[in-house]
Amino acid sequence: MKKLVLSAVAVMFAFSAIQAQTLDELKAEKASKNDSIAAIQGRVNALQGKIDAFPGWKKGAFGTIGANISGFNNWYSQGTPNNSAGNIGVTGNVFANLNRDKFFWRNSGNINLQWVKLDDKDDPADDDSFNGTTDVFNITSLYGYKLSKKFAISALGEYRTSIINNFNDPGYLDLGLGATWTPITDMVVVIHPLNYNFVFTSEDNIYESSAGAKIVVDYTKKLGKVNFKTNFSTFQSYKSSDYSNWTWINSFGYTLWKGIGLGFEFGLRNNKQEALDYALNGPNPSAGATFDNIDVKTQSYWMFGLNYAF
Repeated sequence: MKKLVLSAVAVMFAFSAIQAQTLDELKAEKASKNDSIAAIQGRVNALQGKIDAFPGWKKGAFGTIGANISGFNNWYSQGTPNNSAGNIGVTGNVFANLNRDKFFWRNSGNINLQWVKLDDKDDPADDDSFNGTTDVFNITSLYGYKLSKKFAISALGEYRTSIINNFNDPGYLDLGLGATWTPITDMVVVIHPLNYNFVFTSEDNIYESSAGAKIVVDYTKKLGKVNFKTNFSTFQSYKSSDYSNWTWINSFGYTLWKGIGLGFEFGLRNNKQEALDYALNGPNPSAGATFDNIDVKTQSYWMFGLNYAF
């Protein structure tokens, strides 16, 4: 009996040793596979870099969709105990860039639209429709004739407006000439001292077109599952700083499965003409508001939701 017990213990120790050895071997094999995958991915990234640098058209699109819907019945702890609410938003970024030995042509568009609904079931006179909140539309076209690998003489056209409400009121069209610098791949810096900012509006006493300098910094990058774009655009009026403005939009998308993932976008804007328009014609109008006495605050928006990429 004693020999039988000792034999069983010996077999258990031997089995444990074999199992431990097998586990170590599997871990070592996994580590070698990971090293191989990393090496393969490195070669793939290097090839993709050569493809991206090859002259020709580069096109792409990605964006974010966000939505939430809620309903409350007899929820007395809030001011509106019986209501249905919803928030729907969509953003989109598209680009089509042509790169040749002697010239380039870069085109891009950005749109961000959001609607909000709050239906108070106890108030039959309230507005139960979806109302636009965030409303951004921007298209840009840049042509450059290359003087060297990183510098070019360029012409830029940029149009910005809203489309849900007050389409082209105001609308901004910048047309200008100057130089473009491309310090690194996928980054473009535009400096146009000869630029005219056309403003389209029904409020001629507030908005005014003027000549000035246009500066744009754009960086658009796609790395595997990640799409990223940041665009800063500013117009500095030669006539008055009251007519200057700037906009900075950042978009990020991460693809999880078959083009679908998570996305985030936020934007900032400063425009003194729009601030005066709001002070004079907003929900709490101030008849004495002028460029000299209004409080100009930085405008902002952000959105998080499902991302799609093409």
